[in-house]
Amino acid sequence: MPQSGVGSVAGGGARLLGLVIDLVLASLVTTLFVTPSLQDPAVMQTFNLWSVGIWAALTVIPAAFFGFTPGMAAVGIRVARLDGAQMVGVWRAVVRAALTFLIIPAAIRNIDGRSWLDRLTGTVVIRMR
Repeated sequence: MPQSGVGSVAGGGARLLGLVIDLVLASLVTTLFVTPSLQDPAVMQTFNLWSVGIWAALTVIPAAFFGFTPGMAAVGIRVARLDGAQMVGVWRAVVRAALTFLIIPAAIRNIDGRSWLDRLTGTVVIRMR
């Protein structure tokens, strides 16, 4: 892989920004189904549960078939398989989403910039531009 530019390993800042964009998008989509009410804990619990489900769908489906989430596309990064296959695949996308939900496996990276979830699924997050 190149050291910089297109095809190089994406940095942590771009990955974090992509995640934040995905989380905000999931919250905005959730407001179409559940109206948030900060004064009502039961409504907010329902809102949060729906948000997690929508975030999972926004993360797993596009990543499995296209290699990026809406947030990743916005910041110009994508997931690629190390074996060179075109699609990330459903099981890899599900594992990546589950480990991202846990935060720590996604946050800890090794010297080559790959996180635990990248190493477990045989993937790497690269720059598209």
